[in-house]
Order: sequence, then structure tokens, then C-alpha cells
Amino acid sequence: MPETAEPTAQTAELKQSALHERHAALGAKFAAFGGWSMPVEYSAGVVAEHHAVRDGVGVFDVSHLGKLLVSGPGAVGFINARLTNDLDRIEDGQAQYTLCCDAETGGIVDDLIAYRHSDEHVLLVPNAANAATVRDLLQADLPDGLSAHDHHDSYAVIAVQGTDSDELLEAVGLPAGHDYMSFVEASFDGRGVVVCRTGYTGERGYELIVKNDSAEALWDDLLAAGGSFGVLPCGLGARDTLRTEMGYPLHGQDISLETTPNQGGLGFAVGWNKPAFWGRDAILAEKEAGADRVLRGLLALGKGIPRPGMGVTLVADIPLCDVTSGTFSPTLKKGIGLALVPTMVAADAEVGVDVRGRREIFALVDPPFVESKVRQA
Repeated sequence: MPETAEPTAQTAELKQSALHERHAALGAKFAAFGGWSMPVEYSAGVVAEHHAVRDGVGVFDVSHLGKLLVSGPGAVGFINARLTNDLDRIEDGQAQYTLCCDAETGGIVDDLIAYRHSDEHVLLVPNAANAATVRDLLQADLPDGLSAHDHHDSYAVIAVQGTDSDELLEAVGLPAGHDYMSFVEASFDGRGVVVCRTGYTGERGYELIVKNDSAEALWDDLLAAGGSFGVLPCGLGARDTLRTEMGYPLHGQDISLETTPNQGGLGFAVGWNKPAFWGRDAILAEKEAGADRVLRGLLALGKGIPRPGMGVTLVADIPLCDVTSGTFSPTLKKGIGLALVPTMVAADAEVGVDVRGRREIFALVDPPFVESKVRQA
């Protein structure tokens, strides 16, 4: 997650979402993220935005996420033979967290969500920085009869997250209440919108996929209707603190091409019984042998706040690894973080983190740091 930054001349070279002017009018601070100029926080600040989601409802612009539509006879089978998770586990109208891995090493190219519309239509939503890479890998492997159309710049994605997210959607006439990791196609202002029961905060919530020319009207209506719920526009700063509390990995920090699904604790996103997917041999071999490191949580026992790149040590200052993600948890009111810790370290060990020259003590824990509410009715 980038540091909060004021707009600069350089940001003009970055892509902007269809909602950029709305964010500017709300006084947002912008920063570069995955090649896009995105709002990091608004006037209320990151902590207030964080609490709005945990206690009520917040609205995010996450239009920087990729949108790649794979279409044609056998689209599901084509993707199933390349991405790690098993699309045969889900039905049409459901979504699935999956991974695109390097075919040789098993390293994670990207983590993404697959939305199964039908056997012939699957929408993939990768991370902004890796969207083009995922697109190119799939397009290079396409058989005759299949297409992979990049809609990255044509659609906006608005995330409505929090305990009052159902009520807010209903207030603007959109459907709510469907199962976690499912989606429905609806209409807003006479135009199509896909209402996905997904998100990256650990709260009950939705992600709305609309064409760019509908984004401003939908954003305006959500903020207007959300007044009685205490809705706040939220930036990527709060998105980062919320996802860290859940232990959700961020590609480029916690997981990368140098990290396998086994190391990232993402075995649940692998179809172990599938005959083929990119990186299968390497990932299966490592699983059998045992990974030499795994993503673990860091919970402060004192007042230290970990930040990415800070060194993690065992007793007698034996170097172990570096913090991959770290922040102050507004919910717990203490420092939390993630790190790829050697598996030889005891699961309940205490470790040191070099916080600006001071050795602060942290407990190794298994995330999430707070209760997940994504499946709550």
C-alpha cells in the first residue's frame, strides 16, 4: 500500500477512474497504485473510514481492478486448465478466488476473482498492476473459438462494504441478500449492473460492476442514500487496514512471483485433484516436501507498529525475514502485520521486529486478527 500522497504532475500520467472528479470534489488525497491515480483517504481520515466499514457502511472506488472476459464454447474448461482453483466446484452465478501461477516455478503471478456467468462466459478480475500480464498469458494460450476481451478501462467497480451494506443497496433499488461469493445481474437507471457479494474488507458487502457512463450516478445515489447510515467514501488507506486485519494478502507485498500458494497459505484456492493448471508440478512437489516458509500474522505485545521491510528476528537477534505488510489496527488499537516466516519457527513463538531501531516484541498468530463477517446473514 503506497504512502498517502498529494497529487503531483506525475499523477497526470496515471490512469484515472470514471469517478476521479467525484473524488477530487470530496477532497480526496491521491496516490499512484498499480498504474492508477486512486483516492487514499478523504477528509474524515483513514481511521474514521475504517470504523465506518466495521460499524456501518463505506463506499470505495476500486475501478483500478482488471476486468477480463473470457468467452466462447468451453471457456470454463480453458480457465480451469490454467488457473489453480477448480471452477467445477461452483455453479453459474457464483464467484471463486483463484490464482494465476508461473507454469514452471509455481510462483504467484496474481490472485484474482473468477465470476462464472456460464460455461461460455467467465469474467476475471485481477489486480491492477498484473491485469495486463494475466491477459497476455491467457490470450497467448487461447484456442480457436475462444476470446479474451480486456474491459479494464470500460467498467467501474464500486465496493459497498459494511454491516449496513444490504440496506444501502436496497435504498438505491439494487438487489441484496444473496449468498457470499455469488452475483446477480440487475439494472440501475436503465443500465446493467452486476451486484457481486464479494469484497476485500472482511465485512458483509458487495462489489458493483457498471459501465463507466453509469458510475457517477450510482456513486452519487449511494452517498446520498447512505446519509442515514453514516456512510463514508473510503480510500485505499482504509482498504489496506481492513484487509490486513483479515490477513488478506496483497500481491506485490505478501505474495508474488517469489511466493507459491503453499507459502502464502492459499492452498484452499488450489484444485489439488485437477489434472492440469499452470505450476501444478512445482506446487504439488513443494506441498509434498513441505514449504520452507509460510505467511503468518504478527500481533504487537507492546506499542510497536510494524511496517513493510522491517526486520523480524528470533531470540538473540537471529534474522528470520522482513515484515511484508504492517499497520496500526484501528479495531484492536495495536500494531499488526504479516510476514513470510520460516516454518521451523514454532507456531506460538514471540519474535522481535526492528521498529525504527527498537526491538519490539510480537506474537506469531494465525490471521484473521478480527472476526470475519463476510458470511453473516
